[in-house]
Amino acid sequence: MSPFRPAAAAGTTQPSRVWWYAFGYFACYVPYSALTKWLSSASESYPHLQSGRVVPPLTGLELLPATVLASTVTMLVSFSLLRFWRYPTQRRVGPFTLPWPTRFTFLSGLATALILLTTTLAYTFEGVSIPFVMLLMRGGVLLLAPIVDALSKRKVRWFSWIALGLSALSLVDAVVSRGGREVPWLCALDVLAYLGGYFLRLQLMSRLGKSDDPAVNRRYFAEEQMVATPVALALLALAAAFAPGALGEPLRRGFSGILGDPRLRWALLAGVFSQGTGVFGGLVLLDARENTFCVPLNRAASILAGVAASATMAALVGSHAPSGWELFGASLLVVAIFVLWLGGRAKAPAG
Repeated sequence: MSPFRPAAAAGTTQPSRVWWYAFGYFACYVPYSALTKWLSSASESYPHLQSGRVVPPLTGLELLPATVLASTVTMLVSFSLLRFWRYPTQRRVGPFTLPWPTRFTFLSGLATALILLTTTLAYTFEGVSIPFVMLLMRGGVLLLAPIVDALSKRKVRWFSWIALGLSALSLVDAVVSRGGREVPWLCALDVLAYLGGYFLRLQLMSRLGKSDDPAVNRRYFAEEQMVATPVALALLALAAAFAPGALGEPLRRGFSGILGDPRLRWALLAGVFSQGTGVFGGLVLLDARENTFCVPLNRAASILAGVAASATMAALVGSHAPSGWELFGASLLVVAIFVLWLGGRAKAPAG
């Protein structure tokens, strides 16, 4: 089924395809986050082996080049196979007509590139679990949703407020479960950059992309996606070429040193799933409903995926299972999803 079928007529109660997008987001996020955490962690239960010897885990900066390269290739191949190149604005360049983003979708693509880079890095910090960092980052975006709705003059309905409150409680739960332990300062900086990217992206989406007109959705989605991963890859390449010391060296190893590493195939696979999360997550956010509906649904799907990824790693490689607090936070999100589903059926989507 094409993700760009015309929306159901206003006033119907036909289940929206946004729920299928949320499921796709969840299904891609589980292997993406699990692979990223596994490649950047090491323990006696799952040591990284190469030629029969234990090697150190990959750092976040070493991992980024392979994952972003795989995401970029996946975008180019999927756009070509599905003929998405016809959706962006077209510009004449010499004898050629090329797909071309507007300045606003280019800015949205830049924000998405920042989100892509900071998300992958977030799962690589030692002493920070997948569910915790996901609750921290997702909770921050939840708080942005009603602010962006107010700025873009979108009405927020009662069930969206309830889901927002439940999702915010899961954020409080994550902080409490931390037990007073400090968050690494690099992780905190990464989260702030992530939230900045989302604040810009949600505002641009709300003003230019969230529409019942499928042509508007198609154009915005295609122009944003065609910018995001190539820009992220270009930024990494520039940093690898010119950045000194602690930033440049691991990136250079990521571009060249990992080539003979048997873990490369897993890093590339993580990048493929990362692009899947970008596609499905973007489609959820571009739904015409208010951000206070779309963002809790998007965030809940990813946080539940993080819990599922942690449980999968615990079962397969003996890592730490999700804590009781983390499971409680996830259960709040299950209730939030149910409230959104129930409220969406009780009242037609707002335009």
